[in-house]
Amino acid sequence: MSDEVKKILLHACCGICSGKPIRQLRDLGYEPVVYFYNPNIDTKEEFDRRLEAQKTVCDFLNTKLIVETYCPSEYINVVQGYENEPEHGKRCILCFKLRLLKSAYKAKELGINYFTTSMVISPHKDFELLSKIGFDIASHIDDLEYVSVNFKKKDGFLKTNQLAKELNLYRQNYCGCKFAKRA
Repeated sequence: MSDEVKKILLHACCGICSGKPIRQLRDLGYEPVVYFYNPNIDTKEEFDRRLEAQKTVCDFLNTKLIVETYCPSEYINVVQGYENEPEHGKRCILCFKLRLLKSAYKAKELGINYFTTSMVISPHKDFELLSKIGFDIASHIDDLEYVSVNFKKKDGFLKTNQLAKELNLYRQNYCGCKFAKRA
């Protein structure tokens, strides 16, 4: 990569998971624009808590934040029929596809040619699966590239959690959807 800074849209699932990815993307020569799109979150109250944490991280790291309006019906419509799937099953794959596809379209709308997601930093998320979904989406959209970075490496999850503690961020204990919450 050249010395030129390239914008990248970073889909952020929550403030906790985005701190390390923002820093690491900058180290790789990108300037992240954080995109908070999470219609899977079960309540507006929970959405707002996670959004406040995301705002705190973006303010601290001087990063632009774009927030998509909370619209849980988008998620419910996509996962209809898969409500009883176990965690890490088809419902989760559909959720990942929804959020990454919307992120890809947002990147294109903004004139950004690269996108990625902070979801991959979680030890509960499958890096290979998320990368495959991202690559597949990008392959169908002209001049868009999914950037696959395993943010878990080199103690990524530990480091992002250290920043979260430092900033006293809200800590959730589930992915956000009501189906995972009940499990």
